[in-house]
Amino acid sequence: MTPAPDTSAPDTPAVRAAVLERIGDPGPYAETRPIRIRELGLRPPGPGELRVRVRAAGLCHSDLSVVNGDRPRPVPMVLGHEAAGEVAALGAGTEGRFAVGDHVVLCFVASCGTCARCLDGSPALCERGAAANGAGDLVGGGRRWYAEDGSAPAHHLGVSAFAESIVVSADSAVRVDADLHFEVAALFGCAVLTGVGAALRAADVRPGERVAVFGLGGVGLSAVLGVRVAGAERLVGVDPVAAKRDLAGRLGATDRLPGGADAVAAVRDLTGGGADKVIDTTGSADVLAQAYLATRPGGTTVTVGLPHPDRLLSIPAVTLAAQERTLRGSYLGSGVPARDIPAYISLYKRGLLPVTELLSGRLSLDEVNEGFDRLASGEAVRQVVLM
Repeated sequence: MTPAPDTSAPDTPAVRAAVLERIGDPGPYAETRPIRIRELGLRPPGPGELRVRVRAAGLCHSDLSVVNGDRPRPVPMVLGHEAAGEVAALGAGTEGRFAVGDHVVLCFVASCGTCARCLDGSPALCERGAAANGAGDLVGGGRRWYAEDGSAPAHHLGVSAFAESIVVSADSAVRVDADLHFEVAALFGCAVLTGVGAALRAADVRPGERVAVFGLGGVGLSAVLGVRVAGAERLVGVDPVAAKRDLAGRLGATDRLPGGADAVAAVRDLTGGGADKVIDTTGSADVLAQAYLATRPGGTTVTVGLPHPDRLLSIPAVTLAAQERTLRGSYLGSGVPARDIPAYISLYKRGLLPVTELLSGRLSLDEVNEGFDRLASGEAVRQVVLM
């Protein structure tokens, strides 16, 4: 249960924030406007927390899946989870880890460090973090937003990035060099962490392998970048949007396909009987089934997409044993953000991950409904809200 809102005065003036008030509204969102810009109170950071001045936040399909109802969450909710900003205030116990003025990238699972999953080396599966995210709370318990009517809007994935200032767990923040532009840094918190991690960690792509990526949005194109870094011999990008296929070609895809009913046969033909590794980023159970069927016997299919919880996957069950296939999920890049975000930024600075190619638009906070229309239509790859 969410604790009653704290009515003590916030340590900042009222904060402008993009609040999702209804889920499942039909588009265009520029007309139905499920997201409204409101002024909210923000309580001070508690023990183990930070107040962060958000400087840039990306629009991601994980946000859209809450807006359209595929990923049900409590509302009203301050949306957004992929962001970078500047530390503005420290909660107790964070002084040795952060300083006011530090630049940070935010990640969307705050690992507690003590649950079974964290102790097993899988912070993305943190039990406390998952429970808090589902409830719209911070991992430290409860919410830090409050409205004039006494209500406490929910946090989105512990971040709520579409706001001028936010309070987050210090375990959601990774300090980065100040010379990294905020709009680029933000992408490392989700798109790059998830996509590159899917290729390098979950799929473990090796030099000379044949790989296919289904879905060429921000995460899918990040997977393309990861596959290229890994040294795959052949890389097939699959997406119905021609502009995204063209961009995938510029980023390293050797072949591009529009998807559809013929996608499985086409991938098999291009890869000599099936790809060694296939990565699905679409969030569609039907496309995931195609990705699995496009994988060779003995190969690995990795999915990072988040279909609606009611959707079921149908595949030939016998192939898992008879063809020794692997089907696995990947969340948060199957890695450790505090380790992997700096590593991927290093690859970017060396010119090996041209992340700036993913940027397809810059928005103000007031334009988020319109931005989600462009994301839903497939027009945009990664739009960034600049604060």
